[in-house]
Amino acid sequence: MQRRNFNQAGASALGLLMLAAYGRAHALSLGDLSHAEASSGLKTALEKGVLMAVALLGKPDGFLGNPKVRIPLPGYLEDASKLLKNFGQGRRIDELVTAINRAAESAVPMGKDLLVGAVRSMNVNDAKNILTGGDTSVTAFFAEKTRVPLGVKFLPVVNRATEKVGLAGKYNEFAGKAAGFGLVKKEDANIQQYVTGRTLDGLYLVIGEEERRIRQDPVGTGSAILQKVFGTLK
Repeated sequence: MQRRNFNQAGASALGLLMLAAYGRAHALSLGDLSHAEASSGLKTALEKGVLMAVALLGKPDGFLGNPKVRIPLPGYLEDASKLLKNFGQGRRIDELVTAINRAAESAVPMGKDLLVGAVRSMNVNDAKNILTGGDTSVTAFFAEKTRVPLGVKFLPVVNRATEKVGLAGKYNEFAGKAAGFGLVKKEDANIQQYVTGRTLDGLYLVIGEEERRIRQDPVGTGSAILQKVFGTLK
């Protein structure tokens, strides 16, 4: 391949993404992904993103203290909780909100091995889909590969945490009735399932944010492969 001379058919099929390497005068196209540093670089970025996300969220106030992922009561019940606080139930409501966020914080570290395993088993098509899929591609990848098994892992942790709060059972009873009137989504009518789902949503969101941050500042990671692959993708 001559310097700056790209095959037009390959470019139109695979996009105009180019990966520059230090000390080389030519660039690699996305079509070379399976034989180039791009796949390794992306895996490194995602694995770093996973570890950072788990460290950020899997600690006290990882969810509760982060407005982006803090888990509120769902739908109508969030509004109803404001009224209940006016009738002296504020402490109980706060206990429930704190409990569901603490449950999320306790569950997240259990997902590290599954998440890292998903990254390490990524194939070429997975990598291409992420590189060309836009801002939600990382979330979509992890949701497809890990949402079901992580949900199974997280649910018992969430169950134990919410059972400590007396309102959890009452929530399920009330939310089940509210769902019948369309005030709460059916999938949110069980506090344990709701918290598990929102925990996964928050986890995938932060992984995606960390991966984008790494792409934007590969030098700051101190990783040679990330600097080599993503150094000019700006």
